[in-house]
Amino acid sequence: MPDFVALGQAYAALPAHLAVLWGLGFFAGLYGVLCGGTWLLTRYLLPALGIGHRIDATPLRPGQLRHEIAGSAVSILIFGIGSVIPWWFLQAGWARLASDPGPLRVLLEAAALLVWNDVHFYLNHRLLHTRPLRRYHQQHHRSRVPTPFATYSFHPLEAVLLGNVILLPMLVHDFSFAALLSLPVLSLLLNNLGHSNYDFRPAAGHDSWLAASRRHHLHHTRYHGNYGFLLNFMDRWCGTRLPDDAGPACMPHEGA
Repeated sequence: MPDFVALGQAYAALPAHLAVLWGLGFFAGLYGVLCGGTWLLTRYLLPALGIGHRIDATPLRPGQLRHEIAGSAVSILIFGIGSVIPWWFLQAGWARLASDPGPLRVLLEAAALLVWNDVHFYLNHRLLHTRPLRRYHQQHHRSRVPTPFATYSFHPLEAVLLGNVILLPMLVHDFSFAALLSLPVLSLLLNNLGHSNYDFRPAAGHDSWLAASRRHHLHHTRYHGNYGFLLNFMDRWCGTRLPDDAGPACMPHEGA
């Protein structure tokens, strides 16, 4: 079991350029392992085992995977450079790491960060669907049939908006380093669920977290609605939930 307290202390003690390199390696490794693993799982292993099914069998557009990976590489660069900001918070005393967190505290903090991630994602996602910012979100929506590799395929502005999710929580609470690390890991893992184009449990109800892939695939086909992340409470509260039988709609023209 890693000593996350010691890891957090070591991270805080890094010089700025090594903090950036650490962030680059962390996000690049996450993307390669989780997105590649989800692709293999949903393309080969689960179909072979007869578990679940693909949602949309439409072939990917030519060059789609190459486009998604290239766009994700830019986002990883932004996330890596941006990792110097939470590092600077620690250096400047604006944030502190919990010095002796117990397992229960780590679990509660990780759960709170996941809920915050849903709220933060929804608000920024809605913002990106407004007319002034819509053109910046088009890059992600070029994947009408999404794949796990589309998870980080953003315009740089979108990467900046979504990548700042950890900053506000660090300013209001002294989180454990383990909980802070869990957010990008769980966020990417669960975002892979949404972009997998795979129905892992067809019997799951619309509001189940296991139906996130159906909800987000419908968002990619409809463009408007289902702006949430893993959970569905923001879409229900804000009236943007799409019914499962909502038909496809055309994506707005860029700049429209």
